[in-house]
Amino acid sequence: MIERITLGGGCFWCLEAVFSNINGIIKVVPGYAGGYTKNPTYEQVCSDTTGHAEVVDIHYDSNIISLETILDIFFFIHDPTTLNRQGNDVGSQYRSIILYHNENQKEIITNYIKSLPSKEFYKNYENKEITTELKQFTEFYPAEDYHHNYYKNNPQNPYCIFVISPKIEKFQKKFFKLLKQ
Repeated sequence: MIERITLGGGCFWCLEAVFSNINGIIKVVPGYAGGYTKNPTYEQVCSDTTGHAEVVDIHYDSNIISLETILDIFFFIHDPTTLNRQGNDVGSQYRSIILYHNENQKEIITNYIKSLPSKEFYKNYENKEITTELKQFTEFYPAEDYHHNYYKNNPQNPYCIFVISPKIEKFQKKFFKLLKQ
């Protein structure tokens, strides 16, 4: 069954680069969600005046990959304890946010977040508060074309080399069995 989840955890280039290589993920689109401005531009979102976060809208086959596995990856590749930032990327557009598409997803996500302290990778965040925002999905605005497949199209960009590549390597070591063949 094809389902959809919308995630924000820092720069959407990073999330797109990781999730687009996972078996069962059908489509990953970078964009903006969680705010109140209609049809925002990248510049508007970066101005911290739209309420939107940089997100990826993920379409996945739940017969191949579960929402729980997607959440494992999501929480593994970003820091859910830093409010409005990931590394050197600072601003509310980089916040940790999950936009659920139905009540079943909300329940799964809520229970998953409660279980985070029992996860092995969570030990890096012990005694820190989870700042991930959980919000009902309302609207998604695809990012401008040049943001799509950014890592794939710009592998020599310094941000891709020094920020995205290490995330991908970290992900691939832990979740190598999930990679598309």
